[in-house]
Amino acid sequence: MADDLDFNQGDSGASATFPMQCSALRKGGFVMIKNRPCKIVEMSTSKTGKHGHAKVHMVALDIFTGKKLEDICPSTHNMEVPNVKRKDYQLIGMEDDFLSMMDDSGDTREDLKCPDDDVGNEIRNAIDNETDILVTVLGACGEECVIATKVNTAVDK
Repeated sequence: MADDLDFNQGDSGASATFPMQCSALRKGGFVMIKNRPCKIVEMSTSKTGKHGHAKVHMVALDIFTGKKLEDICPSTHNMEVPNVKRKDYQLIGMEDDFLSMMDDSGDTREDLKCPDDDVGNEIRNAIDNETDILVTVLGACGEECVIATKVNTAVDK
């Protein structure tokens, strides 16, 4: 009887999102709209109407696809905010469009695809010219994506 129980092992228990009151959200902050992590680019609040709730109108961009999403929510209600992590990696190389990167502690990873946008072109140019660059990886809700590059100016070369 006890052998047929299946317990899924969880991660550290940190949730992908946390609730925050609508009125506490700010431009430049993150919010979940239609189950996508987004960065708020525009916000406006309408005043309370006859039935009492002030509404917050948000325009946000999906942090991975760049798509524009909008939402309207009463200011007293809670909205989900994604836990967004950003980390810089040193670029080592690229094989079959997958980037080979190393973090500060020397751990390497090769599981992220090179993006097909301007950032991807910057990465390809840096590899072609053998320039030493850092790539910034943004992670939220189990998704990760390279969002920026910068030339590595570290002194330990």
